[in-house]
Amino acid sequence: MKLDKDFVNGLKAGIPIALGYLSVSFAFGITASNGGLPAWINGLISLTNLTSAGQVAGVQLILEKAPIISIAITTFIINIRYMLMSLSLVQKMGKDMTLKRRLLISYGITDEIFAVASQQKGIITHKFMYGLILLPVIGWVSGTLIGSFAGNILPMDLVAALSVAIYGMFIAIIVPPCKQSFACMFVVIISIAISCLLYYIPIFKSISNWSIIICAVIAAGIGALLFPKKADEDMEDNPE
Repeated sequence: MKLDKDFVNGLKAGIPIALGYLSVSFAFGITASNGGLPAWINGLISLTNLTSAGQVAGVQLILEKAPIISIAITTFIINIRYMLMSLSLVQKMGKDMTLKRRLLISYGITDEIFAVASQQKGIITHKFMYGLILLPVIGWVSGTLIGSFAGNILPMDLVAALSVAIYGMFIAIIVPPCKQSFACMFVVIISIAISCLLYYIPIFKSISNWSIIICAVIAAGIGALLFPKKADEDMEDNPE
């Protein structure tokens, strides 16, 4: 059976993403396994979430036995950007995008998949998106499972060293925009300062499980007040 051309093009475009996800999710699998979660749970988390930052934050809260509402709100705030990405991609989708297809595609919207899809010229078909999403999902889940099993086999010193890799990924995500934007760097510094206060001051110990939410809301709020983005700047960023 001959595969659809758009689907094949999507598969090709998703190969680099899948390879990148394989290594990052491997680190996540080791981190989660090192925390005591079984491999099948880690794989299920990756399959149903497909988000590195949200998963790491969620797993950390699970290991700390945080309230379910805290885990839900934290992951929601961290992953809310995917809603905005999905709304942006709607403008590039054709009339063949039924509600069912949009729901299926929304499951696989990540930073990298959005970046590749948004750079495509012309209308994006659902078959292209299916192909683009398929391999990264396989790479993400497979890397998680491999990392989880490796975490149970490899020496603890090596596991501890490899588990640092996922935090290195976060640094790699933050540093480039901070170099280009003082506002971004300022917000990151504010969030770090608030996180340190919540961690080291005993009086805040009771709300430590909410630290990610508190840091995100306060730092983003301060950034919005001090560095508001005008409408004409949005037009320059998105000339279309």
